[in-house]
Amino acid sequence: MSNPLLHAYDLPPFSQIKPEHVRPAIEQVIADSREQLQQLLAEPPAQWTWATLIEPLDEMGERLSRAWSPVSHLNAVMNSPELREAHDSCLPLLSQFSTEMGQNQALYNAYRQLADSDAYHELDAAQQTIIQHALRDFRLSGIALPAEQQKRYGELKMRLSELQSRFSNQLMDATQAWTRHVTDVSELAGLPESALAQARQAAEARDLDGWLITLEFPSYYAVMTYADNADLRREVYTAYCTRASDQGPHAGQNDNGPVIAEILQLRQELASLLGYANYAELSLATKMADSTDQVLGFLRDLAGRSRPYAEADLQALREFAASRGCSELQSWDTGYYADQLRQHRYAISQEELRPWFPVDRVLQGMFTTAGRLFGVELREVAEFDRWHPEARLFEVVEGGRVIGRFFLDLYARSNKRGGAWMDGARDRRRLPGGEVQLPVAYLVCNFTPAVGDRPALLTHDEVTTLFHEFGHGLHHLLTRVDYPAASGINGVAWDAVELPSQFMENWCWEPEGLALISGHHETGEPLPADLLEKMLAAKNFQSGLAMLRQIEFSLFDFELHAQSGRSAREVLQAVREEVSVMPPPSFNRFENGFAHIFAGGYAAGYYSYKWAEVLSADAFSRFEEEGIFNAETGRSFRDNILARGGSREPMELFVAFRGREPSVEALLRHSGLTQEQAA
Repeated sequence: MSNPLLHAYDLPPFSQIKPEHVRPAIEQVIADSREQLQQLLAEPPAQWTWATLIEPLDEMGERLSRAWSPVSHLNAVMNSPELREAHDSCLPLLSQFSTEMGQNQALYNAYRQLADSDAYHELDAAQQTIIQHALRDFRLSGIALPAEQQKRYGELKMRLSELQSRFSNQLMDATQAWTRHVTDVSELAGLPESALAQARQAAEARDLDGWLITLEFPSYYAVMTYADNADLRREVYTAYCTRASDQGPHAGQNDNGPVIAEILQLRQELASLLGYANYAELSLATKMADSTDQVLGFLRDLAGRSRPYAEADLQALREFAASRGCSELQSWDTGYYADQLRQHRYAISQEELRPWFPVDRVLQGMFTTAGRLFGVELREVAEFDRWHPEARLFEVVEGGRVIGRFFLDLYARSNKRGGAWMDGARDRRRLPGGEVQLPVAYLVCNFTPAVGDRPALLTHDEVTTLFHEFGHGLHHLLTRVDYPAASGINGVAWDAVELPSQFMENWCWEPEGLALISGHHETGEPLPADLLEKMLAAKNFQSGLAMLRQIEFSLFDFELHAQSGRSAREVLQAVREEVSVMPPPSFNRFENGFAHIFAGGYAAGYYSYKWAEVLSADAFSRFEEEGIFNAETGRSFRDNILARGGSREPMELFVAFRGREPSVEALLRHSGLTQEQAA
């Protein structure tokens, strides 16, 4: 019993968890769960109730989550060969157990009996929703299939789980495999001091002189945005956009191309097995959108509205680049000249804003924002078991009581997955004794870390990312649902789950919000009025191109899963011909790094970002009407959206808050894509 993953704990004992603990713990918990399930179903009562059926299952789920959640987290933020091997060895076991549960006829019959009973009508709305979603998920697990097809379903799920992990691993390995050692600083002309210091620190970490460019995002972004040396930009761009592919400096190593092909083939087979024409249809079975035609129509409508603005953005960029001696704008030039044009027009750059966004000031202001909107206080906890010295812990307090906690891991480093995300570490639920188990979340980003004695200074883009992930965190932590299947983000339709995260980004653009989150790291002085004015003026700079880029990703993902017969490369080419105003070079292998859809939960769901942005922009327009710190409006958003989790359908919750169904107009206005704003 020395395995920390098998013990009850308040917060995960990260320092005690070793790779050798992982598989034995998961095997033990799954074996125990099988036995408990068998006992539960062996002598069914005359009538199943919530207490006799759902609560024991929740208890089983909690034990498995307690063993697996910290392992999954550590694999993402402190990856090592030993941990990766232990983690990946458990994926088939977890997939098999999940399939078993979903295809257990006796368990399905128990749910069915509960749903058909008089007791069902005495349950609250959240409990009824959970039962209906469970019955839907049984159908999507192949409960109605013949035995042979059920077996095939299990094989497909297991193999897909392995392939998605392989995609993620190969992308991480490819990202880390390439570096560029620079000994002559003149090659790095144009890079700001913060980026140079970071490159110097990266070189020192490997006992090298000079500077080291890597493909971790802060390093890549700095070169693409600020490096005067076009050859260096091309070299770094090529390495980045050919990661894990058959192209570029490491062509054929860690190639995700075959992984993508097999994933797509198996997803199509899975959809066919369950009676769907394609994987996109299967994906929509659990989403807010009604049909593939509705999603494609939504995306193409947005593309049509955005295209004239994107074309104008690109023309302006080409003309500006030409005036600076670049006669033919290439993909590795756009970030560089866009930054120069932004400075030319608005005399402002992301780098110039950094000194006003020291990380602790941003956090303090973000917490104050949440306090004023939702009536909570956030406090840091100094002592806890960390997985890395940079990890931090905060608690959410309401009325003097702690109602949730979250871990924060903000900075890029080697052996950490790229990107930014929120994940649940523990769900809120009411325990059999009546007390409430409080939710815990992980918030992870990949920002530029502190260098030397200076604090970490964030770009405004990074501040917006932090608010985005914090919005997901609030959704998980401010829930009032007491059942884990619908508390926090659980049970929320995937195309509505981005609503709270995108909603919170708005406060990064409001003068009242910016006053809370900004202050010079040396003097504490607020963001000067002229800088604020320039920043707001530049808010929608090149927003047509940005909108079209996201629509391109969304259309690629959805078209890819709504058809069969064409390769990922062919679908991407066709989508680019349809919507892109500046297609990238032929060697670009964007798809080989598109982890959202090949290693995450966004397959045939990447459109969710735009779909939910319509919801978030329209939700925020109520604050624009009533006051961006109106406590009553904030309470309404919390009560109707954040507190409800997956307890009701998202459209019902949105209408309860907004008083009507959403309109796309607020999104177009916020993005500067309306006739009046163009004029």
